[in-house]
Amino acid sequence: MTPGVRKAKAAQTRAALLDAARTLFGERGYLNTKITDITAAAGRSTGSFYEHFADKEELLRALLGDIEDAADERLAAREHPREHDLTDRAQLHAHLEIAWGVMRQHRAIQVAMFQSMVADDPASGRAWRDLSEQTGMLREHLEWLREQGRAVPGEPELLAAGMGAMLALVSYALPPDGPYTDEQVVDAFTNLLLKGLAG
Repeated sequence: MTPGVRKAKAAQTRAALLDAARTLFGERGYLNTKITDITAAAGRSTGSFYEHFADKEELLRALLGDIEDAADERLAAREHPREHDLTDRAQLHAHLEIAWGVMRQHRAIQVAMFQSMVADDPASGRAWRDLSEQTGMLREHLEWLREQGRAVPGEPELLAAGMGAMLALVSYALPPDGPYTDEQVVDAFTNLLLKGLAG
């Protein structure tokens, strides 16, 4: 087998494992999915899993890259400077719409990330690190507001994390088929957060 063929086969195996994990996490959740379930669904050997990932957590981190890429694509389609005024309803709504859309589009990964984080040792600080990192853009916008002399109802990092946590928990809890539409969710959170940010 030539190096090019070997590389192509490895890429196919990796993609099959990621696809199988995404499907199983959506159906069963992260905690109820074993590595052997993933390899069986992908039609690959358990050994092939370890050629690509050290463990299920590393595979999940690779899937998280899909969410980050989707968010980056949505933001690239719009002009997105740091100087956004989240006390403006339209701008806040646009940010929440993007965040919610990405979460719902990648719900299986969102569910897996949430379950993995909750199952981890609380003293590790992982939950806070993940949440703080994933809401960095909101934090930057809130920091910008504060730099402009605008009243912000708390520390930007804490506020951004709280906003992200609310959306993430609702995304985790809300079934894919309702009972609320995406528009209802985004409008409700826009109104709620706007009252807190703009007074």
